[in-house]
Amino acid sequence: MATAIAHDHALFIKSVLIIDDHPLYCDALASTMKSLFRTKRIRTADSLTGAMQHLRSRYSPDLVLLDLNLPDVSGLSGFLKIKKKAPETPVVVISAISDDTVVQQVMSAGAAGFIPKETERESFRKAMIDVCDGKTYVPPGYEEKPQAADQVNSVEEISRRIAELSHQQSRILALICKGQPNKLIAYEMQLAEATVKAHITALLRRLGARNRTQAAMMVRAVSIRQNLQ
Repeated sequence: MATAIAHDHALFIKSVLIIDDHPLYCDALASTMKSLFRTKRIRTADSLTGAMQHLRSRYSPDLVLLDLNLPDVSGLSGFLKIKKKAPETPVVVISAISDDTVVQQVMSAGAAGFIPKETERESFRKAMIDVCDGKTYVPPGYEEKPQAADQVNSVEEISRRIAELSHQQSRILALICKGQPNKLIAYEMQLAEATVKAHITALLRRLGARNRTQAAMMVRAVSIRQNLQ
């Protein structure tokens, strides 16, 4: 991270984008970045949509801190969209779900680090130093498990397909995974039922799924959101 500056063993991070839908935790992260790293240019977003708006406005942060459990995200799709929009920016995932499978999926997808939400302040500081030094950070005790090549490819391919869905299609997919029928999806999204059916046809084609059930199973296979499991 070229714009982060180390001086007298202190680390300065000029700008950061924090993406978290919990206001108190988001504020706490912003406060921590200010006090530990003298970060002055901090932007926040409570959804992937809001984060993408920041990145489209020529804002180029030195670092992105991303919560995986966002209201408009399925699985790794949010992370992949952020990386596609800002490929040179380190993205550190901060999540309450931190089992080894989740960590492995995130790190395999190209995250600069994975920090559990219960991490203490000093450990957080050391993690940021590692990331700024070009290293990757994983939680203490994490053990990478060998995966079959076809399993890795399957997870990555499904995640990419999900990431390529439009905003409307992503919302509909999340509602499908909750078991919502077309009529309720149409009501919640304020769309005509025929429009919802057209979106579902398109998203099934993009995912390569035969029906709604298979689409939901594909999301569950790669999902790291508790409410989609």
